[in-house]
Amino acid sequence: MSRADLDKQPRDVARMFDAVASRYDVTNDILSLWQDRAWRVATRRAVAAEPGMRVLDLAAGTGTSSEAYADAGIDVVPCDFSTGMVGVGKRRRPDLSFVAGDATRLPFADESFDVVTISFGLRNVVDTERALREMRRVTRPGGRLVVCEFSRPTFGPFRVLYTWYLTHVLPRVARLVSSNTPAYGYLAESITDWPDQRGLARLVAAAGWRSVAYRNLSGGIVALHRATR
Repeated sequence: MSRADLDKQPRDVARMFDAVASRYDVTNDILSLWQDRAWRVATRRAVAAEPGMRVLDLAAGTGTSSEAYADAGIDVVPCDFSTGMVGVGKRRRPDLSFVAGDATRLPFADESFDVVTISFGLRNVVDTERALREMRRVTRPGGRLVVCEFSRPTFGPFRVLYTWYLTHVLPRVARLVSSNTPAYGYLAESITDWPDQRGLARLVAAAGWRSVAYRNLSGGIVALHRATR
């Protein structure tokens, strides 16, 4: 199966990301018009990790988001469901402690981390609320959650233009730069099928997190959700 269905069967999703691992970072730069770099910076600022803290970076892919924490002296654990992504990351940054793991069954002890963060991966998890509860389980009391995920542009005309880009432009560009075009067709559909900012905030609160808040990036293309255990 070259494309995962929107019911997000874990094995299909993992195979899909395995297939795009080798060119994943380059493709993301191009498809996001290099906005993904600004989104990573905003996420790091929201995480606000300091030396001595332990951070779990879920859906870390090849470790692009994790390496900035490590370079700043943060104890970061990059974790991803795709063994292909983890393999590419280990070859690129052998100093990082990559873990292959399922967000709905995290292989970590209770209250192991000061911050748990996940970027552009929560919508690909088979059971969103279960994953959010697992993230809460491995976070120490008073610790934080930071979710960076695609959302809904707040300005109507821009939302129409963005939807047109997702459905018409993104697949064509992906065909030129990606090793697995159908995977990016799935990603476009997963974005349009995902809850908006308030909808995700409700899911986070339902999983037991408190002080849930969010702010928009790039006009609402992406939203940063934050919460406290």
